[in-house]
Amino acid sequence: MTFGCRLNAYESEVIRGEAAAAGLVDAAIVNTCAVTAEAERQARQAIRRLRRESPDRQIIVTGCAAQLHPDTYAEMPEVDRVLGNIEKLSRDSYGSKQGSPVNVANIMTVTETAGHLIEGFDGRTRAFLEIQQGCDHRCTFCIIPFARGPNRSVPVGRVVAEAQNLVAAGYLEIVLTGVDITAYGEDMPDRPGLAGLVRALLRDVPDLLRLRLSSLDPIEVDRDLRDVIVNESRLMPHLHLSLQSGDDLILKRMKRRHLRKDAIRLCDDLRRHRPDVVFGADLIVGFPTETDVMFENSLRLIEDCDLTYLHVFPYSARPGTPAARMPQVPKAVRKKRSARLRAAGETAMSTYLESRVGGTESVLIERCGEGRTEGYARVEVHGSDLQPGTVISVDITGVSSHRLVGRVVA
Repeated sequence: MTFGCRLNAYESEVIRGEAAAAGLVDAAIVNTCAVTAEAERQARQAIRRLRRESPDRQIIVTGCAAQLHPDTYAEMPEVDRVLGNIEKLSRDSYGSKQGSPVNVANIMTVTETAGHLIEGFDGRTRAFLEIQQGCDHRCTFCIIPFARGPNRSVPVGRVVAEAQNLVAAGYLEIVLTGVDITAYGEDMPDRPGLAGLVRALLRDVPDLLRLRLSSLDPIEVDRDLRDVIVNESRLMPHLHLSLQSGDDLILKRMKRRHLRKDAIRLCDDLRRHRPDVVFGADLIVGFPTETDVMFENSLRLIEDCDLTYLHVFPYSARPGTPAARMPQVPKAVRKKRSARLRAAGETAMSTYLESRVGGTESVLIERCGEGRTEGYARVEVHGSDLQPGTVISVDITGVSSHRLVGRVVA
């Protein structure tokens, strides 16, 4: 059971393989997230439900929340074992001689990524591919660097080899994922950068039809990466930016490295040179000291950057972070502002979807006559021979329930 980010989804497939190789049977493994208090609450709720449903099944808890709070999960009567973020990727952790019920090492001392080659993703038509781990930045709201450790990159050759394996297994779309992917290669002697990795993948895996990038730090989109985004048509024109706020003072208090003008400038530049690009963004609402005026600056960022896909997070205080010690915004205010921002995001999404009606989109079919366009819009497709994992051309005829509607091109 996987909570949280795409990196967790990738690692769950590694866990599946390693646990099976160790001979583990009749067990539930919960791969947790710690980005918000709500994510941890959902994980604990799921653990209790698993125990009620299967009283005799072994329950193993791992992931970021387990790395940060191993004792909390070990004390839950439903939990049999707790594994850290490094230990969860080793088959030795799942064998009959696993040792202590709590196996969590100091992740801040780790200097390499675990080397795994996976061949598929259970029930998915697009593959996630880990290119780096950890983060060297210290945003004041974020606890994840302490759950994931320092930045460390997967060698280019190993990323290419895994991509080749995935394409050979039938995957036409791969999403590059990590904790801070725009920091890729900074720990390597030759510093290839994310742009260098993307070029190597598109060059050495010619049958890879669609390549996507997960969340990008806007200040780290350098000239080289910008040129790749603009010029490589197989790199999908959907970019998700880690913006967090549209107010400069809040950004400084978050210890982000960009300002509002940097985000706007980046979006304007990329859209000018690649008109089909569509932007998503993470935005935190109700960060400590955020006033109504500061919130309005974030709200206006939707229009100023022409954002389409919003991930809105009401601020969640993470114990041990500097922001948790700052003056807090009342929860009721956070909730109200979150609702306003989400409503504005839905309006922006509707506008984008309506703009696609009457055109033709390349769609990766996922399941049950549904798929995603290159711009990541969900599409309900009418027609025959809709095999999951295939890419087809679809004429867009309308919009329904926050998704496009279309028919296979005759």
